[in-house]
Amino acid sequence: MRGTLLPPDVPAYATRGERFDDLVLDAVEHLDHRWSAELADVEFAVEDVPPITVTDDSIPLAHYQPATGKGRSATPRRIIIYRRPLEARAVDNEDLAELVLDAIIHEVAEMMDVDPAVIDPEGHGWGDDEE
Repeated sequence: MRGTLLPPDVPAYATRGERFDDLVLDAVEHLDHRWSAELADVEFAVEDVPPITVTDDSIPLAHYQPATGKGRSATPRRIIIYRRPLEARAVDNEDLAELVLDAIIHEVAEMMDVDPAVIDPEGHGWGDDEE
């Protein structure tokens, strides 16, 4: 007899990607309480890895893309979070949640041209020494 090992209503049933998506949604929700107007037209996306066109030695954890085009060809502002590099740096799930939040705070700060401490004064977001 073959069947599912876990019933669909338990947390372990979700895939790693689905659990990561939930972490991204939690982080965006954390920031949305304070910055809902500024984030209203921002699209958040998750990709497994950054594009191969990385030219320096560092691997990005997230990336901000400004809006482009007009009319039907327009694309909204977008923050892309890269799952695999963040997972590789995380010690455990709690650490991964903090890293996801930090990456999003950093990109929102870049988008708004402010310091990450302005975006989340609770102490999230990395400083200049960790970039």
